[in-house]
Amino acid sequence: MKIIKYLVFTVAVTLMCGCNDDLDLLPKDRMSSEEYFRTASDLELFTNPLYNNILPKVQYKDQSDIYVCQSLSNELMGGSYRTVPASGGGWSWTDLRRINTLLGNIDKCEDSDAAEKYSAVARFFRAYFYADKIERFGDVPWYDTELSDTDPELYKPRDSRELVMQKMLEDLDFAIEHLPSRNNEAEAPYKVTKGAALAFKSRVCLFEGTYRKYHNLRIEGHDADYYLAQSADAAGKLIDSGEYSLYSTGSPSTDYNILFAEDDANPNEYILAISYRYAIFNNSHGSNAHMLLSNQGRPGYTRKMVCMYLNSDGTRFTDRPGWETMGFNEETVNRDPRLAQSIRTPGYTRIGKKEILAPDLGVAITGYQPIKFVQDPTAAGGNTDRASYSVNDLPVIRYAEVLLNYAEAKAELGTLTQSDLDRSVNLLRGRVGMLGIDMGMSNAIPDPYLCDPKTGFPNVNGANKGVILEIRRERTVELVQEGFRWSDLMRWKAGYAINDSDDKSFSPFMGMYIAGAGEYDLSGDGKVDVIFYNQGTPKPNAGVGVQVYALGKDILLSNNDHGYIYYHRSVPRVNFNEQRDYLYPIPIHERSLNNSLTQNPGWDDGLGF
Repeated sequence: MKIIKYLVFTVAVTLMCGCNDDLDLLPKDRMSSEEYFRTASDLELFTNPLYNNILPKVQYKDQSDIYVCQSLSNELMGGSYRTVPASGGGWSWTDLRRINTLLGNIDKCEDSDAAEKYSAVARFFRAYFYADKIERFGDVPWYDTELSDTDPELYKPRDSRELVMQKMLEDLDFAIEHLPSRNNEAEAPYKVTKGAALAFKSRVCLFEGTYRKYHNLRIEGHDADYYLAQSADAAGKLIDSGEYSLYSTGSPSTDYNILFAEDDANPNEYILAISYRYAIFNNSHGSNAHMLLSNQGRPGYTRKMVCMYLNSDGTRFTDRPGWETMGFNEETVNRDPRLAQSIRTPGYTRIGKKEILAPDLGVAITGYQPIKFVQDPTAAGGNTDRASYSVNDLPVIRYAEVLLNYAEAKAELGTLTQSDLDRSVNLLRGRVGMLGIDMGMSNAIPDPYLCDPKTGFPNVNGANKGVILEIRRERTVELVQEGFRWSDLMRWKAGYAINDSDDKSFSPFMGMYIAGAGEYDLSGDGKVDVIFYNQGTPKPNAGVGVQVYALGKDILLSNNDHGYIYYHRSVPRVNFNEQRDYLYPIPIHERSLNNSLTQNPGWDDGLGF
């Protein structure tokens, strides 16, 4: 059904994405721009590549303080691993030129309704394009017309982020007004809609409002509260519309996991998604391979992340006596059901299978093996385990995020009420059978774990401190592996979250706690799954399927023969540079071409201007 319903759309995207993405799109010997842009089909074909080129596709791989791989990203390595690139580095403008070309030729279209719709599509993507640029670079040049190679505007200085933000909001407001609703867009959630524009407005305004607040950024124009109010308003309008809802079958122990494992994006919760269909177009992604194969990055949740999950009764895990040295089986009992739907915990069985599986420590570098986005072994009609590819649609914008944006924006503004929580984040907790956030209790006794400089956010203050921290917890748990965490740390001015302690007693990249050498039943089925032995001692005999690891060689622990799994213990990292690392550098080549481009603070590219 999925393949048939969106066959025409996918053919269009595939054809367009297969060609050179320069904006010399129209062969001059066959068709000129005067002949093109005249029909709805022309406009659709011209905008389709924007979905492929601009929207993210492998969010489940994004590393941060809560999710790491065997090879850490340059951002996590820090120091000289983050350098000024000669070119690239996110400073690419090809897709913007495509957008502006369309908008510059839209009046040629003889179908006024199509012209209005695809103007809105193009302006949505221009806002999406610039949101990424502001997040990475801060001030950037604003261009809203197609420029020639010799246009002097190509050599202008960066515009202020305030000007760019206002232009983006103009684009998004136009998109909100002129895009079709979900019910009037046949290919929703694979095409942008009014709901997608409202949701994205709530996202970018939340980013800008909190960035300005926590970075104490004061520039001419609007202040942080203005953007927070815009975020809350956009999210509130989408909530009030009633067009979207959370996926739920009334099964708190499986609904969250199933949402991300199904082939088709749930149209009630997924506001915008990337569609995958392998059977006809060989179109897939690698989430299964990433999380199941030992040569695909070896990803794992960190213990810092696991400690974020509450107990199932709503109390804090980190208030339990002895939580710091609690073993895997004990720490995973009676927790927020999303924990067991995000990583392998005792009793885990893969969707569609009966075999109980322990975490594979040869795959998960921290011991906490992810299962979010892992599909049924025979997904998409296959009859064998297709670990090498996945066909589940990936979320770009999800209704859950809108609920979180709404609550956070109102909490930061100081206008949040208990009823606001009940119509937003508490719905997320309700889906998995958890008690909701109590605003009064949260503010009365903020969670010490979330206040601690090592594990939380000590720069959160004010009357709503406790509830802001709880909303951040909820955001972390609900949106893990969906590409938000690094962006959140940057806007919260929380780069310190990836830092090791000065005495090396704490690292955010530590994994599960291992008491020492011995036999362990990590699957909870009463049988030994893993044997640890000390390096230099004889390797023990083991049964079929039992994992055997030498401590100090195969498995590194924080205290050598016991402690947290700490594979990155000897990796030469440098802590986050607070004066430099919140923004990325402008590439050397771009500054060489345009002397008006200033470099971001702390980045030395050797150009001297």
